[in-house]
Amino acid sequence: MLKTLFQQIGSFKTASILTPIFISLEVVMGVLIPYVTSWIIDDGISAGNIGNVYKYGALMLVLAALSMTFGILAGRSSAKASSGFARNLRDAMFRNIQTFSFSNIDKFSSSGLVTRMTTDVNNLQNAFQMLLRVSVRAPLNLIFSIFMCVFINTKMSLIFVIALVILGTVLYLIVSRTVKLFTQVFKKYDDLNNVVQENVSAIRVVKAFVREDFENKKFSKAARALYSLFVRTESLMALNHPVMMVVVYGCIIALSWFGAKNIVGGELTTGQLTSLFTYVMTILSALMMLSMIFVQLTMSAASGKRVVEVINEKADIVNPENPVMTVADGSIDFEDVSFSYRKADGDEKGANAISDISLHIHSGETIGIIGGTGCGKSTLAMLISRMYDVSEGRVKVGGVDVRDYDLEVLRNNVSMVLQKNVLFTGTVLDNLRWGKSDATLEECQQACRMACADEFVKQMPDGYDTMIEQGGANVSGGQKQRLCIARALLKSPKVLVLDDSTSACDTDTDARISRALREYMPHVTKIIVAQRVHSVRHANRIIVMQSGRITGFDTHDNLLKTNDIYREIYTIQTQDSGDFDKV
Repeated sequence: MLKTLFQQIGSFKTASILTPIFISLEVVMGVLIPYVTSWIIDDGISAGNIGNVYKYGALMLVLAALSMTFGILAGRSSAKASSGFARNLRDAMFRNIQTFSFSNIDKFSSSGLVTRMTTDVNNLQNAFQMLLRVSVRAPLNLIFSIFMCVFINTKMSLIFVIALVILGTVLYLIVSRTVKLFTQVFKKYDDLNNVVQENVSAIRVVKAFVREDFENKKFSKAARALYSLFVRTESLMALNHPVMMVVVYGCIIALSWFGAKNIVGGELTTGQLTSLFTYVMTILSALMMLSMIFVQLTMSAASGKRVVEVINEKADIVNPENPVMTVADGSIDFEDVSFSYRKADGDEKGANAISDISLHIHSGETIGIIGGTGCGKSTLAMLISRMYDVSEGRVKVGGVDVRDYDLEVLRNNVSMVLQKNVLFTGTVLDNLRWGKSDATLEECQQACRMACADEFVKQMPDGYDTMIEQGGANVSGGQKQRLCIARALLKSPKVLVLDDSTSACDTDTDARISRALREYMPHVTKIIVAQRVHSVRHANRIIVMQSGRITGFDTHDNLLKTNDIYREIYTIQTQDSGDFDKV
């Protein structure tokens, strides 16, 4: 884990090295100041020598100025190093996420990924900055201050040893308790982020069903759980300060008592006693900072594991060593294909989503896929563009196993309109050009005409330059679907997969889109996944699925005669309520 994290320091290594150097110099200057103070008192004020007061006072000013300069330089370099470290962590995570297959993405919840890229990275940034500054400053302050105490008076330094043992024991007990609590905090962060993300993304549903109170209670429950843990943790952490104050005041009283006796006995000067008072504060403060470092680093260890988990996650689907760079045609073959999704809690596979699928689709055919909810329609379609890899068997496009293609080549030739339509913030043209980055306005308009989108785009305030709000909030479901279809058509693919992509369109628009695809794209293989018979009845052949298996593969007319499931679906949709999930 540490190796992966430190690799992300990257170009900020220089700043990371300079920070402890500047801190060390700052500490040395700061530690010398109390010792010079003792000279001012003993050789200047007590001796009545004003010249020594000026001389040592000037030296103290120089040391203070150097300490301040090194402190400023350390602050700048540590800020640069820690901020750069956080930037590199987020960049590494985001870049790796872009390589994930659908199965990789299924492993991490979206709210969990958000938490890792925000809260967890912030924790690591703070820990790294503390590691560069405090973890250098505190030990050096502790070591140099103890050395100076022993140098001034060995007997009096025993007071600090006793204080260190007492304070160290108490702080260890506090830290050991808080570390366990911090580990639980991050799980509560994930729960809270999940509630927020789910509510914001589905706010329209929440309002439509008047469930605001329910959502408020759910959020309050998650927030209270996080609050309770933080209160327990911070309450324990708050004990650090009063414990330290008790030990500090105890040391001051002991120093005053024994110091006065030593001064009277001539074993200690007033200036040396003053220095010892300063060093005792420095020593105990350093110990307190060390305890905070331990807590911060331990808390960040949990964050580090979560971040490294994303950075080191290997994509399940990668390019082969010598990929095929050309797709010959739009023919599709499934040969004894079975597939199961990865379980949410690990790499183990679950039950098969589809089983024993074998079929051949000719290039240029229009194929419909129909069946009840959860029968495997979308899964079957996604295997064509290798969004998932088969568990058994193989899928061919253009006569070549999809695992042998370059991924970009395959997915440019197998264009998919997914079940969940997504538009991005930007103009209509910006969204369309996801299909072809250099598409002209005329090409975009032609694609929109085929997808029956041109008619409503022209009525928008700025036409094709109209801004699409986040998530496509300013267009209807049917309009969003048609823009997504147009975007896919701009790829000029050899295979076009429409995964229930016209469900929000009326039957007339659905029919016009199907007709346009037949007329303008006769050589493109079209796979239409649908819930409605009306959407697939004019296909060359129709696949009927049930429980992950194919129960029929024929024309609409023949299926009505030979396939009970298809006939029942057709009957229900044309004569009844249209609900065939029970089939």
